Amino acid sequence: MSGQHSEPTDDRQVLAVNDLAKYFPVRKGFWKRAAGQVYAVDGIDLQVNAGETLALVGESGSGKTTLGRMIVRAIEPTRGQVMLNTGESGWTDLTALRGGQLRAARRHFQMIFQDPHSSLDPRMTVLDIVKEPLVHNKLARGDEAVERVRQTLEMVGLGSQHLHRYPHAFSGGQRQRIGIARSLVSNPRLIVCDEAVSALDVSIQAQILNLLKDLQSQLGMAYLFIAHDLAVVEHLSHRVAVMYLGRIVELADTDELFTAPRHPYTEALLSAAPVPDPGLKRERIVLHGEVASPSDPPRGCHFHPRCRYATALCGQETPQWRQVAPERYVACHHADALSLVGLANRNAEKPATIP
Repeated sequence: MSGQHSEPTDDRQVLAVNDLAKYFPVRKGFWKRAAGQVYAVDGIDLQVNAGETLALVGESGSGKTTLGRMIVRAIEPTRGQVMLNTGESGWTDLTALRGGQLRAARRHFQMIFQDPHSSLDPRMTVLDIVKEPLVHNKLARGDEAVERVRQTLEMVGLGSQHLHRYPHAFSGGQRQRIGIARSLVSNPRLIVCDEAVSALDVSIQAQILNLLKDLQSQLGMAYLFIAHDLAVVEHLSHRVAVMYLGRIVELADTDELFTAPRHPYTEALLSAAPVPDPGLKRERIVLHGEVASPSDPPRGCHFHPRCRYATALCGQETPQWRQVAPERYVACHHADALSLVGLANRNAEKPATIP
């Protein structure tokens, strides 16, 4: 990852993350002195374009949620830069904003949370919940605010009859629609979706995913979609970033990544995803060993202790984040070799080897 801070030059982009990191101190003893650090997110570079869905995938503990929360300034980063293209006023460095300036900028980015029950205040009506961003950002008041709430609810499949009800009166899918309406009402440029459908039944998941796609088509906002369900990611996203132990190890267009992964960890993730075709034979890649502790990551490539292609080089040198094809990036010493065997690995009866 780079580490140099600069203002983006591509106006198609909505979000540009540069060398973003978050280290949590490990405190021990009676005096709670710092005895180490947890490298939750370690030097992330990321860009999201207008009207695009960038999915962020990886196993639990990889740093996906921490990264999402740093982008919306719910967690303060240890270092790095988060640049947001607000449209009318150009690029804004969110990491440099404080107090009233940060609150004013929040209208341009919102978040949809994983649990639609706990993310809604049970003491507030739907009208008050969805209207809150308008009130805090002084975007509308009185009858105008009520009308904007009503229009937004209709966009997510709810109606005027729901305005004065409380969250407990709704199903899980309806609550998530309320959460989506709250995120939309201020007309943001970016929405961070943190496992936005994982708490819902499968049938409801499909409805919410289709709703998100339709809303993006109508309004043109960008999504950073944090998920672990690869079927959901394949259905919704335009590009996919794969995280492992605080770092992004591969970034590619969705179709290319699912067809021919260029990182061994991505390959293993895809092999574990169920295929809705009983006639298709796919090799199941079993990762041996445990995920390393983020407070003591392995030297060199973080994935090398579990990688079936690992060589001595992998344990000595950290692979560079590099472009291996148009719009495709990977951090692996053997990415070029994997491009020759990646598709075969997913269908072969025996593991392939690095040439």
